[in-house]
Amino acid sequence: MSDAFNRLAPFIQEYIYAHNWTELRAVQIAACKVIFDTDAHLLIAAATAAGKTEAAFLPVLTQLYENPANTIGALYIGPIKALINDQFERLNDLLKSADIPVYHWHGDVAQSRKNQLLKNPQGILQITPESLESLLINRNSELMRLFGDLRFIIIDEIHAFIGSERGCQIICQLQRLTKLTQTQPRRIGLSATLGDYSLAEDWLRSGTEKPVITPKIDAGKRQVKLAVEHFYLKNEIDESEVTAYEKYIFNLSKSRKCLIFANNRTQTESIISSFRQIAREQALPDIYHVHHGSISASLRQAAENAMREPNNPAVTAATLTLELGIDIGHLERVIQLESPLSVASFLQRLGRTGRRGAAADMRFICAENEPLSEASLPEQIPWQLLQCIAIIQLYLEERWIEPIKPIQYPLSLLYHQTMSILAATGELSPATLAKQVLSLPPFAAISQEDLKLILRYLIDIDHIHRTEQGKLIIGLAGEKIVGKFQFYAVFPDNPEYVVKQAATEIGSIVTPPPVGNQFALAGRTWEVLDVDFRKKSVSVKQVDGKATIYWRGGSGTIHTRVLQRMRQVLLEDIEYSYLQDKAQLCLEKSRQIVQNSGLDKQNILQLEKGKCCIFPWMGTVAYRTLERLLNSFCRESLEINSISGVSPYYFTIKLAKDKFKYLRQEIVLLCEQRISPEDLVSASEAPEIQKYDEFIPHPLLRKAFAKDYLDILELKQQVAKW
Repeated sequence: MSDAFNRLAPFIQEYIYAHNWTELRAVQIAACKVIFDTDAHLLIAAATAAGKTEAAFLPVLTQLYENPANTIGALYIGPIKALINDQFERLNDLLKSADIPVYHWHGDVAQSRKNQLLKNPQGILQITPESLESLLINRNSELMRLFGDLRFIIIDEIHAFIGSERGCQIICQLQRLTKLTQTQPRRIGLSATLGDYSLAEDWLRSGTEKPVITPKIDAGKRQVKLAVEHFYLKNEIDESEVTAYEKYIFNLSKSRKCLIFANNRTQTESIISSFRQIAREQALPDIYHVHHGSISASLRQAAENAMREPNNPAVTAATLTLELGIDIGHLERVIQLESPLSVASFLQRLGRTGRRGAAADMRFICAENEPLSEASLPEQIPWQLLQCIAIIQLYLEERWIEPIKPIQYPLSLLYHQTMSILAATGELSPATLAKQVLSLPPFAAISQEDLKLILRYLIDIDHIHRTEQGKLIIGLAGEKIVGKFQFYAVFPDNPEYVVKQAATEIGSIVTPPPVGNQFALAGRTWEVLDVDFRKKSVSVKQVDGKATIYWRGGSGTIHTRVLQRMRQVLLEDIEYSYLQDKAQLCLEKSRQIVQNSGLDKQNILQLEKGKCCIFPWMGTVAYRTLERLLNSFCRESLEINSISGVSPYYFTIKLAKDKFKYLRQEIVLLCEQRISPEDLVSASEAPEIQKYDEFIPHPLLRKAFAKDYLDILELKQQVAKW
């Protein structure tokens, strides 16, 4: 430690003494060695609460202190505003006695604060990818003055970016900055949940010549308390009635500092609304908060402040907005409603608790609708419980985390970056534009012919205009897209109605109920007083009672390994020590159902009324591929009337009675043939999935869907095991 400590700037040494640090952590010593002794990029992959943020900033700040930059010296990119706000406070505390300013920049930061940075660009800038895009477009002529001496780029929670269009956007932004400033800053990536380091290293070094060093950090032993309970919910319940499921969760969080994670916004609203009702009935204080993307910034901040305040109980229900990196302090317990979608998400959420030497405490509560007496076989299986156990076991047994697959054809981003470059520069020749776009690393698989096709199409629809001199500029239709602040983001924006109580903003909703109706938001019930459709605002008053609200949300992608482990859970005769009574009973019953039905021996079973069921035991992408295979090649030959199911757990198929015996054989034979992903996409469709897909020629959309959303190889490998 002494060598690393002695090399840190004096103000950092003073900070360490003042805060009674007894030692530098292993990850901090390793990071200092890489930053001080090499010129390489650095990947810091270490457990949550291992000190990754300090590992990145202590040596970076030391170098900026010893050799001040003439412009912004370090750029920190974070995935969400809450994380940036949290890191801003932590850095401000560290830099009190140093002459290194720190600025944060996102939609909630006052313009006056941003102007201070623009006037005197120094120190550290903490920013979201969306705000960085805005700078690249609107401050193009000032980028040299802002970033000309940029030394370091720190990207936090890189697992949240890799394998997504947003992650590709960051790589494009960094490459564009490099081209403009002719600098090659060192990159530092931080993550607690990486399965395959090589994929992360490839992403981090994209477009640069420098190697990436990933120090091996001994994680040490960590004490973890896990418990899983299961509830069946009645299909018809009184909305105002508090269920046993809700009372159980209430008691788990009662008088504690507790974070509840749900997989969608609707669940967060529902559980906090119920908690408030129980607290009122028991004359207990209201310590409850909701934290998700449709809650106003002030209420999100209030939730974060309540969670940080020491010695006072507080309970917040959140989506992934509190999954990433925020130091909540002495959090006593994390509760997960239903199963997380991935091992990575489980580890992120577990990592919110157990800081500062305490044991991590996480409780999973799986709730599923009670099967009706006439329920079919797949409806009797507790999928959420199985997924929960599988995810826990994959990590406990193998320390396995999902590998992240890069996107080959990010066409929506291709449109976005093409328009962004044109908006920033004003006009370019077609050859120059093509060269700039195709030099960006995320577009390595895009051919010149692909780009020509897109540019011609964008000229046809007037998103791009060709001048008399042959230059390309933004067209009239394109200006309507690029001119809105929503353009900076590559993820879809669903315009929502702002909800206000008098002058106070509560949050936003997608569809406003009629005047006089009630809905839930921020864990409270509101009655609609007025709807202004032009301004997209809803005036409300708070009322008693329990109402609901529903947000549409995708189910995410589940990996094949998770499904395979779920099958193993059903087949193995093992008791898991963390299962509570109801969960244990439910699992035993499910194992019995599997044996009685023969599902332990085969993947396809005949059901009643001319139906059969396929249990593929494969992940979301392979499941989607199988669904298309069945629709494209099996409907006529097997006389299939209907295909339904729940992705990625099972298919229910209605087919001619005498054809059931051929179903498995047909699928196996098809998988042995040379079928390509393109064969599963019909010439009449054009799957629009990403934000700007509507502006992409249909042949390219089909090509991108086949490459990035289907996986024939994975399907063939899994079917071969049937």
